[in-house]
Amino acid sequence: MRLRRIKGADEAVEKNPFCISNPSDLKGNWNMLFENKNPIRIEIGMGKGQFIMALARQNPDINYIGIERYTSVLFRALQKMEENPLHNLRFLCEDAIRLPEFFAPQEIDRIYLNFSDPWPKDRHAKRRLTSKPFLQCYQQILSPSGQIEFKTDNRNLFDFSLEEIQNAGWTIHAHTFHLHDDPLMNEGNILTEYEEKFSSLGNPIFKLIASR
Repeated sequence: MRLRRIKGADEAVEKNPFCISNPSDLKGNWNMLFENKNPIRIEIGMGKGQFIMALARQNPDINYIGIERYTSVLFRALQKMEENPLHNLRFLCEDAIRLPEFFAPQEIDRIYLNFSDPWPKDRHAKRRLTSKPFLQCYQQILSPSGQIEFKTDNRNLFDFSLEEIQNAGWTIHAHTFHLHDDPLMNEGNILTEYEEKFSSLGNPIFKLIASR
């Protein structure tokens, strides 16, 4: 699907106070930005922010950082944030492969991956957010008890992720092929924009929880 560019989005994102323009300067010191020592959790590929904003509202004692590489998408999330600011949420407009440049070892408590681009062609497998190169990035920044939570409606991507994560030496604690029919896994589930769309079409939603 072609991304529609929004005129002026680049400039608006760069100037927005809720979007951190110098994340490398905060490496190891993100709790100074939030002015507390609460756990920090990130969502990679956060889209328009529905999921992470709901999390931040529900959990004021946890800090959240939403990461989205496309300014035209992040711009929409920032508009929502300006209408209803959240003290425990900030954003980055960056590529996830650079995470170790922005966060110190063990600085992140949890990583959310929701409906990531499946990159269906085999030659693009390394671009998938559950591929080995990205898992190596996550391992560098996650705390010893830190977890990844991954949701998708793409069965091929989910099967790839189950295998790739285990081959990388991670532990999969739970997984389901029908999230919304699984009472245990679905408890407290927050729907993303894509999840609402795909589940309304009858598509099953897949989810896994893993740790390093």
